Amino acid sequence: MLLEKYSLKKVPVVARGDEWVFGQMLDAVAKFVGVTPLAKGLPPEQLYEKYKTVFEAGQRLARQFPADRINDRVIPNRERLVRTLCYHVFRIGEAFLETWDGATYHEKMADGLPPDALKTGDDIARHGEAIWKRYESWWAALPDHTLERDLNTYYGTVDGAKVFERVTWHSAQHCRQLAAVLERMEIKPDRPLTAEDLKGLPLPERLFE
Repeated sequence: MLLEKYSLKKVPVVARGDEWVFGQMLDAVAKFVGVTPLAKGLPPEQLYEKYKTVFEAGQRLARQFPADRINDRVIPNRERLVRTLCYHVFRIGEAFLETWDGATYHEKMADGLPPDALKTGDDIARHGEAIWKRYESWWAALPDHTLERDLNTYYGTVDGAKVFERVTWHSAQHCRQLAAVLERMEIKPDRPLTAEDLKGLPLPERLFE
């Protein structure tokens, strides 16, 4: 197995012979395989506005899940529950703030289970609201909005703007999944993310990889 060969704990990974790079940072992957890197990503000011939209969508969608379906599986062949996925949308953003404050973004940092107190979709949505309040305070206190700071992650030392881009599209991807699960439950999603909302974010084509 790839993970065993390279003593890794997380995917995606791109490997060639005895060399490998983590797949989270697409510029590094492009350099590794010898192709032209992707176009420059969105500036942090635009990412911030998009992340606000993602957080708001995540809150709306979480509130739509009935109490008797919140612990359904997201997809049949994986153990992750809807409740955990709702929480994960916001935990990704919370983990970024912790990393900005000096923590190392480790492999499982955003993967934890929701606290027992967050039982319903509304509980999790209100938790998301509280995290976004922290984002507003963080953004207002920044001396500038370039996010030019090296952050420590399990895939290397990475510029803050790149990490912020990654958490933005990561949460957005899971919002797309929440909307799909609601549709499967025959519940019309309340204002899911649109193509315009997602424009400029390097999202996977498929909903579930």
